[in-house]
Amino acid sequence: MVKKHKGIKRHEALHPLSHHHTNALFIALKLKQAGTEKSRLSLEEVKKDAVSFFEPGGKKHFREEEEVLLTAYAQYASIDRSEIQEMLLEHVKIRAKFDTLNKSDTIDVSFMHDLGNLLESHIRKEERIIFPMIEKAVPEEKLRELASHFHENK
Repeated sequence: MVKKHKGIKRHEALHPLSHHHTNALFIALKLKQAGTEKSRLSLEEVKKDAVSFFEPGGKKHFREEEEVLLTAYAQYASIDRSEIQEMLLEHVKIRAKFDTLNKSDTIDVSFMHDLGNLLESHIRKEERIIFPMIEKAVPEEKLRELASHFHENK
């Protein structure tokens, strides 16, 4: 018997954020494979793709999560949770690493790999822990109201 893999079922209001996460996972994979035999891209191409993805799309995505999603969540549940603190700290670390990558004249492969690993683990945490927590706490009508604030970041 073949077992079919089912993706995480996400509230439709959060689909734009989850879609952006899917795109970010592709960038994370490129960063993790940079400079290895698994990569078909040069280091410069990986850097360009990663920076193009994050500027401004990733920054906008983080703002939507922080200013819209977490603000709504805080109206219905305590944000004084380790998961939320980790999420926000990771946002700062990821922003800083992308900024460093963008402004660096040299390309450090291990730095790219670290960024890729951080980005991937961050996305998985949001999809598997943070978003379900928010979907459980925030009422349906409030989630629907939030939908117009989220954009398909490319």
